[in-house]
Amino acid sequence: MLDVRGVSKEFRGQTALHPLDLSFPPERTVAVIGPSGCGKSTLLRVLIGLVTPDRGEVRIGGEPLTRESARRLRHRMGYVIQEGGLFPHLTARDNATLLARHLGWTEARAAERLAALRELTRLPEDALGRFPAELSGGQRQRVSLMRALMLDPEVLLLDEPMGALDPMIRADLQADLKAIFAELGKTVVLVTHDLGEAAYLAHEILLLREGRVVQRGSFDELTRAPADPFVTRFIQAQRWPLEGA
Repeated sequence: MLDVRGVSKEFRGQTALHPLDLSFPPERTVAVIGPSGCGKSTLLRVLIGLVTPDRGEVRIGGEPLTRESARRLRHRMGYVIQEGGLFPHLTARDNATLLARHLGWTEARAAERLAALRELTRLPEDALGRFPAELSGGQRQRVSLMRALMLDPEVLLLDEPMGALDPMIRADLQADLKAIFAELGKTVVLVTHDLGEAAYLAHEILLLREGRVVQRGSFDELTRAPADPFVTRFIQAQRWPLEGA
């Protein structure tokens, strides 16, 4: 569904991504994880077309993501960022339906889709009329997720969506996201710094270091058969117990 072919990126002479070849299949959640500055957020922004790679290309359903096709292809992708990225002057309802209204959806169609997404994300109905500043952190992220899913995209990209939430709210939202991913069956790419979150939500973990893939596999594969000593050090640094340690 989502393919990366020979993609690399530099910023002011510093390499953010070395040439990467990756595939993100349908109905699978892949968590991209690694230390600060490893290139995980850059990769996500390349996937959605906010950053243009110096070399290589991204393909969505076999179609190249280019400057000319980016706007159209972004309609096939949903994007959620930390803190939600909601417009403060719009209500939750208007934030969630923003793109649908821009594309000329009727009020009835937008309202029907909004009702389905509100039920899916478990957002209280009375929250729709509130502004972002009047919502809790978890509610803001649920509205952001509703906005990302409004057009029923094939791909869902999430960049540290729960990084600023307190542990109890974060745990509730993680459980809901896991259920949503399973129900919708979309291609999901999740950037997180939290190994526990990656292990809980994703089918596979993609561990980056200095713009390179160190290892890709399940959490069990990373812990039981690390491809590099860095994998073990990274896991231990998050105080995650290793089998036999």
